[in-house]
Amino acid sequence: MSERAAKPPLWALLGTIVFVVTVPGSVVVLVPYILSGWRLGPPFLDTELTRWLGVALVVAATPLFFSFVSRFVWEGHGTPAPVAPTRHLVVGGPFRWCRNPGYVAVVTLVAGQALVFARPVILLYAACLWLGFHLFVVFYEEPTLRRTFGAEFDEYCRRVPRWIPRAPRAE
Repeated sequence: MSERAAKPPLWALLGTIVFVVTVPGSVVVLVPYILSGWRLGPPFLDTELTRWLGVALVVAATPLFFSFVSRFVWEGHGTPAPVAPTRHLVVGGPFRWCRNPGYVAVVTLVAGQALVFARPVILLYAACLWLGFHLFVVFYEEPTLRRTFGAEFDEYCRRVPRWIPRAPRAE
């Protein structure tokens, strides 16, 4: 059995659970709650369709988020946290369409809440999150992955876009 196919270490599973509860849990649950009290405002554009669009975004982003975190454990044998990174470059599942599906999922979850609760401040927060994620990816994450995985990461970058998902290219 190859190392990648081997059972992931227990620390990766436990570390990912702790990470998800603390970091994305704060970003996706706590901050939007603080900003909105999870109370509904008058719907955007004076139509309930915007709320339903928000629900659709949350419903679509939730399995994407859980696929992203599970890939770090099962495929990468590590966590999404920079202090306990993966041992292998994660390229399966949603990582075939976009290099940063976790960040896309988080921003989509927050934007969906902005539409559901009709709170422009949460939409502004989602935009700030995306900018912060972009800067983190460009200035820390990608250089670190390039140093760690070298040509394997460079080839992955040639095949898969950073933010806008697209169908996988042949290898």
